Amino acid sequence: MAISAELQALMASSFKDLRENSIVKGHIIDIKPQVVLVDIGYKSEGVIPSSEFEDEDIQIGDEVEVLLEKLENDEGMVVVSKEKAAHKQNWDKIVKVFNEGGLVKGKVKAVVKGGLTVNVGVEAFLPGSQVDIIPPKELDGYVGNVYEFKIVKINDDRKNIVLSRREVIEAERAEQRQRFLETVKTGDKVTGAVKNITDFGAFVDLGGMDGLLHITDMSWGRLNHPSEMLVIGQMLNVIILDVNKEKERVSLGLKQLQSNPWENIESKFPIGHHVKGKITKLVPYGAFVELSEGVEGLVHVSELSWTKRITRPSDVLTLGQEIEAVVLQINKDEQKISLGVRQLESNPWDDIDSRFPIGSHIKGKVRNLTAYGAFVELEEGIDGMVHVSDLSWTRKVNHPSEMLKKGDEVEAQVLEIDKANQRISLGIKQAETDPWSVIESKFSVGDIVKGTVTKIASFGAFVQLQDDIDGLVHISQLADEHVARVKDVIKVGQEVEARVIKVDKGERRIGLSIKAMAYDETQLKREAAAFDALRPSTDLVGLEEAFRFATGGTTTPAQAEEWRPGEK
Repeated sequence: MAISAELQALMASSFKDLRENSIVKGHIIDIKPQVVLVDIGYKSEGVIPSSEFEDEDIQIGDEVEVLLEKLENDEGMVVVSKEKAAHKQNWDKIVKVFNEGGLVKGKVKAVVKGGLTVNVGVEAFLPGSQVDIIPPKELDGYVGNVYEFKIVKINDDRKNIVLSRREVIEAERAEQRQRFLETVKTGDKVTGAVKNITDFGAFVDLGGMDGLLHITDMSWGRLNHPSEMLVIGQMLNVIILDVNKEKERVSLGLKQLQSNPWENIESKFPIGHHVKGKITKLVPYGAFVELSEGVEGLVHVSELSWTKRITRPSDVLTLGQEIEAVVLQINKDEQKISLGVRQLESNPWDDIDSRFPIGSHIKGKVRNLTAYGAFVELEEGIDGMVHVSDLSWTRKVNHPSEMLKKGDEVEAQVLEIDKANQRISLGIKQAETDPWSVIESKFSVGDIVKGTVTKIASFGAFVQLQDDIDGLVHISQLADEHVARVKDVIKVGQEVEARVIKVDKGERRIGLSIKAMAYDETQLKREAAAFDALRPSTDLVGLEEAFRFATGGTTTPAQAEEWRPGEK
């Protein structure tokens, strides 16, 4: 191909001292299907693959900038590259931008391990943590998009560039925050998108500024968690409640855009008024009832029934159930309403004394036993309590299970009624005649009696006689010979005969003697006198106290000595 004289002159004038690894200007002298020939003013032309001119409309004579890699290769050809020239120029620009702290635009090319590759004139790396303020879980959606980036790191030797889009966004948001804080004020209505939801509230993006919408400012009604009414991305109209410019904090309100349902609450739900509502929450101590939007009342578990023993509200109520109740109390400041369900019916304790007068006899089933007594059901939900001391005139009962069991039908006398505390005291023994009041007609000194040994103590044995009356056979009255241990000569459950040697109505004691069965009247008087010689303050303890000693079957040595009148 012939070269014009004008082109030859231009080429000759551009001949200069060329250096390898520098960018030089050349002219296209020939365009072939696979390569493009470029004259850089040297003795031979440079050959560049046509692919480096892809998407470019080139013509012979066009000026191009190329990187001179070698003046001569093994074949004596000049080695040049248009792409490497562009890369070197772009690299120099990138380094300049980095040193000046500027931003670069780039197009995301592909997803790689740990992040994205970006073309900013040269290939750069965008870590996943630097893609956005909140690192995205999926990166594919960013491929093909163009963004602005900040260059955070350059390695000139390895030609590595690390970018950050997050820092660009944060800087933009910082500017937006400042503009927002300078213009906004309390009471302003603003619009934002729900950015994040926590247990205590939601953060709303107001355009570079995050505001906190606390859970208590979301609704006038009960809200267990913000997610019950908000979702991420939801647009909200809110009101500014407070602005702290120093700490860059903004408090938001949603419910404040609506009228407060607690205004004039006393006129809406007067005390004593019957109301209807839906159960919104059940807790161990009660049930919350929605009376109107944003207004709830609490029915305490104790206000569910006058008589039924309800331990958990969920035993009788269900979520969503419509119920009727009575307004008991209102605390407007704390936004609390106390409700009662049992007040819908009359209190059966109001006329309890007319249905169960003091002194009257009743019948009922034993519902429960405790260490101190037995509960007897008088009617559904109404119990009376028989104290352990009111079970028997004659027996020292340590636990009610010694005489009663659940389900037993018993007769008792009403002893006392306490309406305020809803208590009725009963007595089983009071329903019968006290056998000790007529003891003289049943037992006299010298009588021979039969009975069963019920308890053994170190000082003697207790024998059950007629009418459940117990007598004591002191250890000294077991046999004529000395007895070291009671259980050596007598056993619990054994049938015995004995003679009465003492009847003490005041102390409720009967003294018995086995050894005196064959005694004459004189000997019998001597044994009775020995029994009488016991000191009243210690030895002559009542039979109930003696039973206390005998409960465990043992006594202390001192107690045992007090019960040995014949050995003092």
